Amino acid sequence: MGSQFIPALILLSLSFFVFHCSPATHPSTLESGSSLSVEQHEEDVLTSPDSAFSCGFRRVGTNAYCFSVWFTNSEEDAVVWTANRDAPVNGHGSRVSLRRDGKLALTDVDGSTVWETNTSYAGVSTAELLDTGNLVLKDGDGHVLWQSFDSPTDTLVPRQPLTKGKRLISPIAKGARRSGYYTLYFDNDNVLRLMYDGPEISSIYWPNPDRILYANGRSNYNSTRTAFLDEKGQFLSSDGFKALASDLGVGIRRRLTMDYDGNLRLYSLNESTGRWSITWEALSQICNVHGLCGRNGICEYYPGIRCSCPPGYEMSDPADWNSGCKPKFNLSCSNHTQQQLHFIELQETDYYGFDMSTYSTSISFEACRNACIQSCDCRAFGYRLEGTGLCFPKSSLFNGYKSPNFPGSIFLKVPISVVSSSGSNQSAVTCNSDGSTVTTGSLPMYGNNRSNTKWVYLYGFAASLGAVEFLFIFAGWWCIFRGRDTTKSVEEGYRMISRQFRRFTYRELREATGKFKEELGRGGSGDGYLYRERGSEMIARWELVMQPLQDMKNLLQKNFFSLTLRSPLKSLASYCQNPNKEVERSRKSYFGICIY
Repeated sequence: MGSQFIPALILLSLSFFVFHCSPATHPSTLESGSSLSVEQHEEDVLTSPDSAFSCGFRRVGTNAYCFSVWFTNSEEDAVVWTANRDAPVNGHGSRVSLRRDGKLALTDVDGSTVWETNTSYAGVSTAELLDTGNLVLKDGDGHVLWQSFDSPTDTLVPRQPLTKGKRLISPIAKGARRSGYYTLYFDNDNVLRLMYDGPEISSIYWPNPDRILYANGRSNYNSTRTAFLDEKGQFLSSDGFKALASDLGVGIRRRLTMDYDGNLRLYSLNESTGRWSITWEALSQICNVHGLCGRNGICEYYPGIRCSCPPGYEMSDPADWNSGCKPKFNLSCSNHTQQQLHFIELQETDYYGFDMSTYSTSISFEACRNACIQSCDCRAFGYRLEGTGLCFPKSSLFNGYKSPNFPGSIFLKVPISVVSSSGSNQSAVTCNSDGSTVTTGSLPMYGNNRSNTKWVYLYGFAASLGAVEFLFIFAGWWCIFRGRDTTKSVEEGYRMISRQFRRFTYRELREATGKFKEELGRGGSGDGYLYRERGSEMIARWELVMQPLQDMKNLLQKNFFSLTLRSPLKSLASYCQNPNKEVERSRKSYFGICIY
């Protein structure tokens, strides 16, 4: 019997250990009427059944959070999808709720809706995170009514298509989530392109804009406009483009990401280390990305990537290498004579685009130079010798780059006062910045362009109401306890003290009256005793009606009552009872002591 009981006990103990010591698992679904809280963002998480993906609140800055889907086992921040990338919510009071009307909604601390799905009254019963990384809303029959795959942010995962009207938009900086300036999209000619869409200009830079469509291996005949990444590592597009991962094969976690620097890259995950490796990228030379160094800036390899300013220019913002360069001089049409101008040659350098109409394919260097001098709008000109002279006057200087493979030079037009050496007076900054600091939060709490300030006023109103309530309570307490513990005579004594009367102790009064032996008289207002001090006689009056001497002694020892000295009075009793009433003086010199 005992031998049979021991194995059963061991089995029970093992099951108890496994049940209680195994790591807690997160659900993959969110039921109607349930929510995820930002305060519990580490616990309130949805996890796909295979644990490859997680969904919940992701910290993007100080007290700023986004509702996102990400790779669970990634060492770095590998976010697949974000609902509110440009409007992060507060780290307190925000939540994601699957409402009973069928909407999945993200609300901020003040209750305002920052983001929601368009599934009102569509019969939604659950939200579920699938093994593909797709967050879906389903009805009671399991039909998908909404999915995150239809609204990509900056990343595609296998089985997620990129179609007409959908875009991958880069983050503004490394480590940031806010939308940046680079976009992967299908153009109106059915071709998949990369475009820089910045504050000042827009420019397509991939596929190579210097080549015709077919030379880039593209076709514009297929109007389906569909591209997708498969599980083997192939990225295929309906315009004929095809990219293959260097580790082609199944069983590898992959993502295609529009990076902050304008390059489109395919990544593979090493699940044992949690690190990602680049297995393909659209541009092998990053300086071919447009807008990378801003207006007048030049992208170069030194030996890594850096942005520099040409002679006579300086960085507009040293902390932001995308802001470009600004001139240190003023170039106007009034100083546009050959004697006042000078050209600085920058070898192996070019500014792509913004060629003026005076472009020529067969011209001498002097003629190209004079054409730029005569035009007030010309800021520089490019010149190449490729059999014949090629002249490229520039009205603006964007997309600058320097490469040893470039066969020409750029000539900057500057005032004669600017140093003419092409290698001097230059400023540069390396392009490996982690990006600008993330602006925290949402709404007026974080300085964004939201005008709803009702929460701030609510706090102010509550504080004011609390202060008024405290004053009422304190006043009531003071009135109640003042009436209980203080007699009318004590109140009068306090008023006399405020008139700078002297306070006596019981010992002083006892010694001065000879232990209250010389009684002068009795009355309804109190008893009188002879008070002697330094040869003077003073009348001590006890103004406690119908109170024995012992009570007076106890009260005086507790300093509850005060005795006061005053100038000679005609009627001491009258003065003690009416201290504010003017009292006539007497020829007889004596002082009164009023005890209250």
